Amino acid sequence: MSMKRPTPCKVNVASETGRLRAVLLRRPGIEVERMTPLNAAQALFSDILDKPTVDIEYGLFSGILEKWTNVYYVKDILEVLLDDNDIRKRLVTGSLRHDRRTSQQRQVSNGLNEYLMSLDSAALAKVLIEGYEKDQWDGFSDDRYLLKPLYNLLFTRDASSTIYDRVLINSMSFEVRERETLLYDAIFRHFFKVKILNAAAWNPLARTEGGDIHIGSRDLLCIGEGIRTNAKGIDYLAQTFAREREHFSILVQELPMDPDSFIHLDMVFTFLSKHDCMVFEPMLKKQGLFANKATTLIKIDNGRISYHEVHDMVEGLNRLGWDMRPIICGGTDSWVQLREQWHSGANFFALGDGKVMGYRRNTYTIDALDHAGYDVLNAEDIISGKEDMTAHDKFVAAFPGSELPRAGGGARCMTMPILRD
Repeated sequence: MSMKRPTPCKVNVASETGRLRAVLLRRPGIEVERMTPLNAAQALFSDILDKPTVDIEYGLFSGILEKWTNVYYVKDILEVLLDDNDIRKRLVTGSLRHDRRTSQQRQVSNGLNEYLMSLDSAALAKVLIEGYEKDQWDGFSDDRYLLKPLYNLLFTRDASSTIYDRVLINSMSFEVRERETLLYDAIFRHFFKVKILNAAAWNPLARTEGGDIHIGSRDLLCIGEGIRTNAKGIDYLAQTFAREREHFSILVQELPMDPDSFIHLDMVFTFLSKHDCMVFEPMLKKQGLFANKATTLIKIDNGRISYHEVHDMVEGLNRLGWDMRPIICGGTDSWVQLREQWHSGANFFALGDGKVMGYRRNTYTIDALDHAGYDVLNAEDIISGKEDMTAHDKFVAAFPGSELPRAGGGARCMTMPILRD
């Protein structure tokens, strides 16, 4: 667990599998307990979570990363930033404004603004993330907070995305996640001091989210288009790189609009190495909910943008010279594939080339990795020092997940890479 005051590092991510040097996390706080069956769906959770179990599972997840790389925590950085009165004022007023105080609540809001500004940086960072309760609550309504908790902040992947040496502040599709972007804009603009991209500033209807954005290489992005990232958001990225690069490609996979397990591309496709990827087989075969879902290769050549249909993600990558081997989420049984994909069976995060981490509960998927040459390491052994990750050419670091997957994401969802080799 982090203790010392964080200092910024360089920001640059040019692949999904380069050796990870720095990552941004949010250790779940009491915000994940501040929901009931009344508001869980509004908070985008499929169920309410048992926090003691979440703490154990997340401790093993973050423990793997702390053994491997430089880990930043959102709250630690916020505490540093909130020592600056101008940043503090922008975050407090912006947060209260976002939560749309009505005219009847204006007096309460003004009082809350003054109170929040009086807090020390650690206490204020906590409130900005975990929310602020009303003095009185009727015990039944789902509106208990004057400042709403950021229930989804553990999924640091989504509200911002490192794209090469810049950070895209994403334009979230659901109001409950919009306020996360205020924090990330401050973190990357003022702490890491990097140039910011923003699709919504280009077009208010443009939507992008980090789970849909994969950095294939210096000249390739892979993007999911569905309920979270839309065509206008993809157009923004295409036009941005058409102005800047002579040659660039964007490989787009259309996603089903429901159920919730298909919200992002990284729920059905993740890079494991330069030549391996984890995939949900119906997406490759265009079966079931993926029947008639297009895969499109957008080519940029000297400012000209062209669109080409390809059969699937792996074919599109191979057309670009990748020589990709798909490893199938859930193994060979289509029933098991559906079960394991539901609990983030395809959602792996690469620590380096062929060095990945994911949920141990997806046993058929872990077996598929084992058969593909990945050594299976247990999180407990890694953290205790019994296993040395650097001693393995290819590995999957498997950590337990009974409660965390019920929040709707896996290892990639919970990580925001800042720096890779």
